[in-house]
Amino acid sequence: MTIETIVLRELRMCLKAPFETSFGVTHNRRILLVEVIVDGVTGWGEVTATESPSYNSETTDTAWHIISDFIVPRLIGQDLDSASQSASLLATIRGHQMAKAGVENALWDAEAQLKGLSLAKLLGGTRNEIVCGVSLGLRDTPEALVRRVEEELCSGYQRIKVKIKPGKDLDCISAVRRRFPDIVLSVDANSAYELKDADHLNKLDELNLLMMEQPLQWDDIYSHSELQAKINTAICLDECINNAAHALAAIEVGACRIINLKLGRVGGHTSARQVHDVCQEQSIPVWCGGMLESGIGRAHNIAMSTLPNFTLPGDVSASQRYWAEDIIEPEVKVTSRGTIWVPESPGLGYAVKRELVNQLTVRTRDWRARIHALGGPFQRSS
Repeated sequence: MTIETIVLRELRMCLKAPFETSFGVTHNRRILLVEVIVDGVTGWGEVTATESPSYNSETTDTAWHIISDFIVPRLIGQDLDSASQSASLLATIRGHQMAKAGVENALWDAEAQLKGLSLAKLLGGTRNEIVCGVSLGLRDTPEALVRRVEEELCSGYQRIKVKIKPGKDLDCISAVRRRFPDIVLSVDANSAYELKDADHLNKLDELNLLMMEQPLQWDDIYSHSELQAKINTAICLDECINNAAHALAAIEVGACRIINLKLGRVGGHTSARQVHDVCQEQSIPVWCGGMLESGIGRAHNIAMSTLPNFTLPGDVSASQRYWAEDIIEPEVKVTSRGTIWVPESPGLGYAVKRELVNQLTVRTRDWRARIHALGGPFQRSS
């Protein structure tokens, strides 16, 4: 697998509706796409970093810098045995998992095509359809939230996740539970609380929640273990888990009973499979979280979610929930049973709408490998 070309693009995409969390409100997404050409085959990846360093320390602009100045020089012109080998070549770059994931995942797509396999099969997936949940942002009133939950249930989603923060938690979730006593319901705090709020969070135990996601600080595993000992609701860790070692540590200290596995946060498919395997060995279920991805990131999430320990509905939902027009075809659709069929064709299984991508692109940079007369690789950038 010789990496012949790497192309980095920034797209501007407008969400159909604002999405509010404890971090703030998102109206538009600055999305980085990575295109690689390997042995003549094109693979695609997406960088899931947000516009500000609120979810984690990465941003759209830091990812552009790290990919351009550090990741590409290590990879362009390299001859790899597999996409997973790129992880070791990038190991000396500390952090910047989302930047790494965007490039590595594009290589996985290319490798799957070269081998004539769907990405799901190459990863070791065991499902031909995945179960879907949906993530709902904060609403102004409990009544508005209840109406939105009803709409999503009518669309077939099998799990409802609601964002919460102080002042918009107990009343809102209680209203949803009263209206829908039997649905699978969870909450996501995105680090909005402190350990001193344990008594307040304990009140959510009465609402029969599947889980409470990342209630405390984004990098504090130990405090979550203290909180888990004080509440009955299962804690799910998200921002705290950046690799398999973090996952094992969190499990061993009792900080969580569930883990949200996001491809970008852990650095790509290679690391994601390692986290998945650790959790499976420890009987801790995982599920796929979302980052308001375009269809390319969504397609990678679908493939990852076919691994056997993804036993809970994830946040992989339909393209039409977020975009007037997605950049892939066919767009991701959810069945009336709340599932998504997994593509069987080689690679991601979705075609990229190049014309639309070009229309949405605001900057681009590309690198192409060349070979010296003496046989050594070098790069040309434009």
